[in-house]
Amino acid sequence: MADIELDAIDRKILAILQENGRLSNQEIADRVSLSPSPCLRRIRRLEESGVIRGYVALLDPQKLGLGLLAYVNVRLEKRGGTPMSAGSPNPPTHADLFREAVRGWPEVVACDAMTGDMDYLLRVLVEDMTHFSRFVQDQLLHHPSVIDVKTSFSLERIKETTALPLR
Repeated sequence: MADIELDAIDRKILAILQENGRLSNQEIADRVSLSPSPCLRRIRRLEESGVIRGYVALLDPQKLGLGLLAYVNVRLEKRGGTPMSAGSPNPPTHADLFREAVRGWPEVVACDAMTGDMDYLLRVLVEDMTHFSRFVQDQLLHHPSVIDVKTSFSLERIKETTALPLR
């Protein structure tokens, strides 16, 4: 259930912004048949409520030399203390340590905690197999919490969208 009530105009504004976030308020207002002031108030409310998290430029990884996309399943150690746990009243868990490390790895463009056999699914974007090999060997497998890694490589992108489905 949504945290904020959205009417048909709000949803139309969101659909327009998902398609092109660079449109002016006047252009959006025209498309939803509102005057600019109420349209801007609606957009501000959507921003302040967190429905609109921000605005970005979407880059083409291929044109930036990032031609290899890998999905990496990671399983973590579940038992025993972490390397930093000696004498600490609230020692970080293996998951805490791993999550912190992932935030610092630029090759990881997405990370999700998962159900099932593996704990995390990483979406890794790199230049080539050499870069991927360095990342796995020097970063991922060196992390003290990681006990298993399984990788699948993307052969072809069939669909990719940043637009969320709006009813």
